[in-house]
Amino acid sequence: MSDEARWYVVHTYSGYENKVASNLMTTVENRNLQDMILEVKVPTETVTEIKDDKTKEVERKLFPGYVFVKMIYTDETWYVVRNIRGCTGFVGPSSKPVPLTEAEVYRMGVETRVVEVSYKVGDTVRIIDGPLEDFIGVVDELSVDKNYVRVTVSMFGRETPVEFELNQAELFTD
Repeated sequence: MSDEARWYVVHTYSGYENKVASNLMTTVENRNLQDMILEVKVPTETVTEIKDDKTKEVERKLFPGYVFVKMIYTDETWYVVRNIRGCTGFVGPSSKPVPLTEAEVYRMGVETRVVEVSYKVGDTVRIIDGPLEDFIGVVDELSVDKNYVRVTVSMFGRETPVEFELNQAELFTD
């Protein structure tokens, strides 16, 4: 058992995601487990729907039937989460919870990390990680929310656009 809180996925009845999340947070408060079960999330996205020539913003669940719980895994926390009405169990083999990896957490949008970059489109950057380490190129496109930068580098006498994560490039100074 680890002392570090990790993200776990809980399976629920379809349509009960918000109810399970709110019941779980109420139970955590009542049992004073705020230091063991830290966060409960139902990831959603806002989508614009057009129906009968009318547009409206609708919040849609990214993973229907699932709730994400950041907790320290113990027998007590397993019991509390597992016995919430509407919860059918943890995602993992034979109800043994398997925590999400850090990459999965960011890719699924459960948590977002803030990356500040010192370069912008048009700047010259040096690649500091990956197979093209120490190559110099010019930033073509930059997307902080998607965590990528497209850099044009000169390879074998040709200009080639290559995509990197934001932390794989740094501003180039002579």
